[in-house]
Amino acid sequence: MSTEKTGGFTAESGGGGLLSGLGARSPEISAETFNVVRGDDLEGRVALVTGGGNGIGAGVARRLAEGGARLVLADIDDVAGGKLADELGATYVHCDVSRLEDNEAAVATAVERYGRLDLAFLNAGIATGFGLGEDFDVRRYRQAMGVNLDGVVFGVHAAIPALRAAGGGTIVATASMAGIVGIPSDPVYAANKHAVVGLVRSLGEDLRPQGIKVQGLCPSFADTAILGEGKAVLEQLGFPILDVSSVVDTFVRLLDSDGTGECWFVIPGRESEPFTFRRVPGPRT
Repeated sequence: MSTEKTGGFTAESGGGGLLSGLGARSPEISAETFNVVRGDDLEGRVALVTGGGNGIGAGVARRLAEGGARLVLADIDDVAGGKLADELGATYVHCDVSRLEDNEAAVATAVERYGRLDLAFLNAGIATGFGLGEDFDVRRYRQAMGVNLDGVVFGVHAAIPALRAAGGGTIVATASMAGIVGIPSDPVYAANKHAVVGLVRSLGEDLRPQGIKVQGLCPSFADTAILGEGKAVLEQLGFPILDVSSVVDTFVRLLDSDGTGECWFVIPGRESEPFTFRRVPGPRT
């Protein structure tokens, strides 16, 4: 497998998707117009953060604001989102990420307010907490898939035209370690997070020629509201819980990575890095 460097970031070639190497790529744009966001180059950058009112989204928003980025915070928690936006001098928009039109409106707000979009952090997510047996709830299933998967798909779809217009940019999607390993206690959550991981890995190659870098953020259990009652259980078991600042630090590191389509794990006591996926067997002819 070879590696090529284009427009300030690298991507593996020769081992991509089913159509890799068969001409199924997006039109190339000039390397000089690439606009990939770096952690030390945030001044004046325009970033959209979904789920930006709390938890990881709020932590990343604060870090981006410290670097001089201009922010649009999108959430359904209008109180928390509006309060943080006021604190950071950002713009707040009510956004249900499971609705395509809300994602499009959030991107439009960034462009109308600040003139461009450089970074989309698609972070909104909800807990699941049910299985496929007697506790299965189709309404909650649709809601979980709508927020955790559709929210990323719709967010990417809405952001691409604005990022392309800016000469390229960066998309980061929050997945989870549940997107890399099986979670028998919460198969639906694992299913939608696995889908996000697959999406990130596929989009990295697909959007690279357009100067758009795509990265995945895969924390284990972080100290956010999504843990709910599970936090007490984890503490009783002695399972270490991530501080949000550790996840934010990894977010900055993946911005600075020369890769795309990577899925960065964040695990207590380990240095974060892209997870290495094994190559699958190819067809025999």
